[in-house]
Amino acid sequence: MQQISKDKFKIVGAKASDAEKISKPSLSFWKDVTIRFRKNKLALFGVVLLTLLVFMAIFGPYMTKYNYFENNLMNTNQPPSGEHWFGTDDLGRDMFARTWFGARISLFIGVMAALIDLVIGVLWGGISGYKGGRTDESMMRFADILWGVPYLLLVILLMVVLGQGLGTMILAMTITGWINMARIVRGQVLSLKSQEYVLAARTLGATTQRIMSRHLIPNTLGPILVTMTLTVPSAIFTEAFLSYLGLGLTPPLASWGTMASDALPALRYYPWRLFFPATFICLTIFAFNVIGDGMRDALDPRLRK
Repeated sequence: MQQISKDKFKIVGAKASDAEKISKPSLSFWKDVTIRFRKNKLALFGVVLLTLLVFMAIFGPYMTKYNYFENNLMNTNQPPSGEHWFGTDDLGRDMFARTWFGARISLFIGVMAALIDLVIGVLWGGISGYKGGRTDESMMRFADILWGVPYLLLVILLMVVLGQGLGTMILAMTITGWINMARIVRGQVLSLKSQEYVLAARTLGATTQRIMSRHLIPNTLGPILVTMTLTVPSAIFTEAFLSYLGLGLTPPLASWGTMASDALPALRYYPWRLFFPATFICLTIFAFNVIGDGMRDALDPRLRK
């Protein structure tokens, strides 16, 4: 019988030797998140915009020869010009210097409020969700009571007792601001504490602190980071709102909110005084919101391809 040559046959499909080959290198979770975040053009634009705002907040006041608190009653309400790039206010103070000094205050308030909410919310929500039972019930009912207190009434009481100032404003924002973070962390911990790796760690004798720090909190970083990025613009807007009501910082300190409040009565005649702080408030809130949306999409495992 004539033997058929192997050259007359052609292998169709993948070879058996290629079955064990890795088609592409494996990626860690955070590297995969970074790659997907970079594909979001709007989020990258928000990062660039926020970087520029932070840069100007640091170096902007040094780009002009005027101070943010220096009065010049002979040069009041001047429109933007080569001498005063953003114009002057009703006391002759340079609006360019005040705008970027105000950026420092507004960004500091937003970041500090977000950090305090992060620390208190993660600890409160993590302990409440992990312990469960009566501990969870009592802790969350206390949070609900705080949430039910009218915010504006609470702020006014704090201003009356402690006086107006930067510390009082941050305290007023964070005394109830951490509750949203605590609820998010609690929900995540409730869903994670029954997972097999947590039960295995508990069986092996791991302490509550170790389980929280090594297993539960790291696996809730996605929602925590997204909530934190959305807390910053909320705090900046709240500061502007309180300043508009006259509950802001004491002079000569300046923030975007106090500048907008001072400029509102003269809006019809000197609109540039409101235009610049209001514009930068909107740009900052926009930047943080698109960054938060981009992080939410990048951290969502359901959107992986």
